[in-house]
Amino acid sequence: MAVSDIVLTAEGRQKLIDELEWREGDLTKQIVERIKTARDFGDLSENSEYDDAKEEQAKNAARIAEIQSILANAKDAETVDHTLTVSIGCTVDLVDGDGVAVTVTLVGTTETNSLEHKISNESPVGRAIIGHGEGETVEVVTPSGKSRVYTITKISR
Repeated sequence: MAVSDIVLTAEGRQKLIDELEWREGDLTKQIVERIKTARDFGDLSENSEYDDAKEEQAKNAARIAEIQSILANAKDAETVDHTLTVSIGCTVDLVDGDGVAVTVTLVGTTETNSLEHKISNESPVGRAIIGHGEGETVEVVTPSGKSRVYTITKISR
């Protein structure tokens, strides 16, 4: 998926902004201190503490660049076309064919969290429900090829 295809809710954007501030501030300071301490141990060619700190610094820099790219290029869920009934940012109540109810929130791929029932717009269920309205039945084909049927019982933003 291209960065320009990423869609963020306001909450997801704020989480990324908070993470970026932490990585650029406190975490960077901690890593710099680790590097300074490791340098005091002597020969850098055989200094595993120094190597670990430098590796962490590189990973932090890579994540900072990734977050900056996402924030610069991602679309806000609020500005995405909402003429569709179910769209990113919606909370949707579903009932499967066995009568089991589940509530999910449709989010962009970077905000997916199964423990909070936040599903990606690119997941099988997300793709199936987007654009449908209350009372409609959708068929979801899982990656294993199995088919499930869900009825949309409620949509809220």
